Amino acid sequence: MLLSLIAISVVLAVWSLLSREMQRLRLTAPMVLVLTGMAISFTMKDHLGVTLNTDSAEHIAELILAVLLFVDATDVRGGFLGAQPKAALRMLFIAMPVGLALSVLLGLWLLPGLPWAVLLAVACIVVPIDFAPNSALLRDTRIPERVRGLLNVEAGYNDGIVSPVFIFALVLAADSEHASTPMEALGAAVPEAVKALIAGVVVGAGLALAANAAERRDFMTAQAKRMILVAAPLLSFGASLAIGGNGFVAAFVCGIAFNYFRRSEQFHTELELVDDVGFLMTALMWFVFGLTAVLALGSGVPLGLVAFCLLALTVVRIVPVLLALLFSPVSWPERLLLGWLGPRGTTSIVFGLLAFNALDGVAESTVAMVLVVSVLGSVVLHGVGAPAAARAYQRQQTKLSS
Repeated sequence: MLLSLIAISVVLAVWSLLSREMQRLRLTAPMVLVLTGMAISFTMKDHLGVTLNTDSAEHIAELILAVLLFVDATDVRGGFLGAQPKAALRMLFIAMPVGLALSVLLGLWLLPGLPWAVLLAVACIVVPIDFAPNSALLRDTRIPERVRGLLNVEAGYNDGIVSPVFIFALVLAADSEHASTPMEALGAAVPEAVKALIAGVVVGAGLALAANAAERRDFMTAQAKRMILVAAPLLSFGASLAIGGNGFVAAFVCGIAFNYFRRSEQFHTELELVDDVGFLMTALMWFVFGLTAVLALGSGVPLGLVAFCLLALTVVRIVPVLLALLFSPVSWPERLLLGWLGPRGTTSIVFGLLAFNALDGVAESTVAMVLVVSVLGSVVLHGVGAPAAARAYQRQQTKLSS
């Protein structure tokens, strides 16, 4: 534990001192922390699995996910659904469900022997996109503004939207004593989601309206405006758990409500503190992912699982996006970019660790391997392929305009 603390601190300190040079080399803090976690894992291999598979680890992962979901939901630019609301809705409510279904079907073929509920949980791990490992893409001007806007909205909302599905899958797959059928699983998951929805709306809207009133009366300092955005996800998380709801779903809804009701010209400046908190939590999860990687890959990886992860990063992303955007004003080159630019990251890691904690036996080991192979594959595939796609798009547009 002490060695891990020192290692994380050293990496963050060195990365901070050399951050501009690191960015130029496209070395993000998450990437460096993955390598650090992999190196440290060799010193704690004997008890690493037991440490990860505990109630404390599960609660920490849930709390981290709650803060990250809140940050994502509040950080969507250009309005509630961005500048292209219809296209954003297609991405969230057509492309993503189709991607989940396609992932389950591929799992039935390439991951035989796993119940469909486990495969649905696996789909929730590999389908949502996250730009933590490659956030520079959302600022790359070679990528059309419309594409960047849609990716920003999708990355902000997809993990929160898929969370109830993930809860349902885990309840059915891991808690057979209380839910042996889909209807019983829904009976357990839906009340949690409803309570989380209520807690999130009440806390998010209530704090936003209170902040508006306090700001009009000049009651708040600049620091306090930043601090309330850290308190909001923690309060919604705790309030939801207190009434029997799901904490991270409540935090996601809280972020949407706060973003909708808050009236401040400096709102994105006020987000800086919670963004930094989210960055630190993301860094922690990438370090844990590095620890998990050695554990998951130690006994070898089946070829079928590698094929599943490769298809999940490509076909499961691209085909649903192309289908969802048929007959939309988004051009075909932009659709292909949207389909290709879908890195996996922190959301997949947290969902994977929660599933690893909840499952056992073959399902547990399979989830760990899928998590590691898909995220590492994404770091390589999208780390190299995304800039190349941006350059190819820019060259094509230059030719068309000349």
